[in-house]
Parts: sequence; structure tokens; C-alpha cells
Amino acid sequence: MLHNRISMLRLLPFLLFLSLHAETRTLTLAEVLEAVQKQSPDLILARLDERKAAEAARAARDPFLPKLFAGSGLAYSSGFPLSIEGSAPSIVESRAIASIFNRPQRLLLDKARQDVETAKLSSEAKRDEAAYRAAALYLEAARHASALRSVGQQLSNLTAVQASTQARVEGGRELPIESRRAALRLAQTRQRRAALEQARADAESQLALVAAVPGVTRIQPNDAPQSIAAATESEQQAIATALENSKEIRRLESVLIAKGLEAKSHAAARLPRVDLVAQYGLFARFNNYDKFFNRFQRHNGQLGVSFQVPILPSLAARSQQSAAEAESAALRSQLNAERARVAARARGAYLDIATCESGVEVAKFDLDIAREQTTLLLAQFDEGRASQKQIEESRYLENEKWMALFDARYTLDRAKLDFLRDTGTLLGALRN
Repeated sequence: MLHNRISMLRLLPFLLFLSLHAETRTLTLAEVLEAVQKQSPDLILARLDERKAAEAARAARDPFLPKLFAGSGLAYSSGFPLSIEGSAPSIVESRAIASIFNRPQRLLLDKARQDVETAKLSSEAKRDEAAYRAAALYLEAARHASALRSVGQQLSNLTAVQASTQARVEGGRELPIESRRAALRLAQTRQRRAALEQARADAESQLALVAAVPGVTRIQPNDAPQSIAAATESEQQAIATALENSKEIRRLESVLIAKGLEAKSHAAARLPRVDLVAQYGLFARFNNYDKFFNRFQRHNGQLGVSFQVPILPSLAARSQQSAAEAESAALRSQLNAERARVAARARGAYLDIATCESGVEVAKFDLDIAREQTTLLLAQFDEGRASQKQIEESRYLENEKWMALFDARYTLDRAKLDFLRDTGTLLGALRN
């Protein structure tokens, strides 16, 4: 026992640290989305991939930029002045080179630039996915919060019902089983509240992880989250918008273009290459130039072009071209399948909204009937034509109808959220 107390005392500073640094914050959906755009780990990694692609494009442009090298081939010559690494011995030497015509490298540069566009589209797709996940968790947390408020009211009513039922049982006006039935219903509602509290805590914790707000462990939705608005003009318009805005389709198209440029680059390996070259050398007499050549000149330079014409192109280039063309064919097939999938998802999301709207309408009618029934029973109770038990049952049923309406509205909002994601209009709609 003493050992356990000592262990608890050691843990107290750590628990105090956690309690001081754990924070629950209430945010609007727009604030959550703004935090996601700034701090989401997935988006940070995607932006780093964009930067890597941009640096790769910059490196692919390097052969076309003039490069200047300076150094020395200083050496003492005994006899005929021999070359050092292909250059005559010199006190100071400098060289400059740049590609003028290099079709394979030019196509690889175009491919690298296309890869930058691909990385940008991938980053945008991850941005949209992070926003969708944050919005879905926000709706889920808001749903649980609304349900908990309703369950709290239901618990108050059921506690009063159990007390009145017990009094009637003790007075001999109800059977004992009615008291047990009231206790069971109260216990079931308490169990529902506990489950909702756990689900709400999980959703709020997951939302905090997605938003990645420093020091915040739970994010609670504001008290009155707005319903999601989704423009659903027609099924065909929804499909056209989805095909036009799909980041995955545009990414595959970009990859296909890049792969085509790669194939062309391998095919261009048989074309000539032209480089601009310039060289300067400062010579010295101790290298015996004046003894073996008719004329000695201290300052020497040359400027010209270098031609390279492949006579027998590499077989590897042909193999790489064939492989790139095969990958292009696979990408075209994947692109067609993705277009069909996007169209099907947009069509399904459009139809789901109509179905969920009907569900909300039915839930409202059902709730209105339950409320009218309660009002009617209250009037009959005042006239002595309805019992307290009937009123209690009616109020319990009305509360259940409220819960059903919350669920129907949540299902509709999720359907709208799916529709906005599938049509590529998620961020624009949620920010308005």
C-alpha cells in the first residue's frame, strides 16, 4: 500500500502537467478548416513533395545554363608538354560549357516541369481530403452534442417518471412490474448517454488531431453549426462538375503527359547534341612550349561548339521508350476507369441527397404527430380522460422522435458533404 502511494505521488507532477497543457477549444467549422490548411501534417508533407518536384525541375534545367570552371594545370614539363586531364599544362585555366541543342534533356526538363504540376495536384487532393475528414468529424461531434442535450432532457423526464411510477406502485395503483420497467428504461437511457459521451469525446479528439492545433486535445463544435449547403441543379450538371474538378483525374492526366514526354526523350536519343564550349589557358615557358612549337603565346583561348552525333543509339534507350509507352497505355486505362468511377460517385451522391431530404421530411412529420399527440393527451389529462402513464409514454416517444430527426439531419449533411467532395466543390462551399 505504501509503495502504491509513493508511486502515485511520483505521478502527480506528470498528471498536473497534462492537465495544464491539455486544452478543449470551441471552434466554428470555418476556423477548423483554416487550421487544417495551415497545420495538417498530411498537407505539410504534400507541400514538401511540391518543393522536391520544383527542385528536380530546377536541376533538369542545369545543362542549358552556362557553367564556368576555373583552376590550374600547373606542372613542370621535361621534354614535350603533355596534357593534364585533356588540357595543356597551364598556370591558370578556365572552361565554360552550356548545351545549345539537347533534345532528350529538353524533353526531360519538360517532364520535370509537368511533375511539378502533378505534385501540386496531389497536394490539392490531400488538402480536399483533409478538409472533408475535418468537416465529417465536426458534423459527427455536433450530432453527438445535440443528441446528448436531448438525452439529458430525457433522463430528467425518466427520473421523474420512475419516481411517480414507484409512488403509484406503493399506492397500489400500478403493478410492481411497471416500476421495474421504468427503472429499465432509465438505465437504458443512462447507457445511451455514456455511449454518446464516449463517441463525442472520440470525435472531438480525432478532430483535434486532424486540425493539429498546438496544445489542443479536443475541439468542440460551436453551439449552432450551420447546415451544409450543396447546390444540386441536376444530375448531369453534378456529373459534369465532378469530372471537371476531380483532382485525381487531373493528376492522372498530368502523369500521362509526363510519361509521354519521357517516352519522347528516350526516342530522341538518336538526335545530335550541340554544346557551346569556351576555354582559356595561361601558359608558362617552363613547360617547353617555345622549344617544341614555332611560336609561344602566354594567353590562349578558344570559343566554339561541340557536336555529338549518335551513330549506333543505345539499345537501353529503345527499351526505356517501350517501357514508358507501356506505362502510358496503363495510365490511359486507369484514367478511363477513374472517369467512370467519378461519374458514378457523383450520380450516387446526387441521388443520396434527395433520399436523405425525404428522410428529414418524414422525421419532421413524425415528430409533429408525436408533439400533437402529447398536446392532445395533456388536454385530455386536464379533463380526466388520460392517465399520467399515457402522458409519460407520449413524452418519451416525442423525445425519441427528436433523436430520429437529429439523425436524419446528420445523414443529410453527410450526404451533402459527400456530394461536395465528389464534385470538387467542398472548400468553396464550406468557406461561404
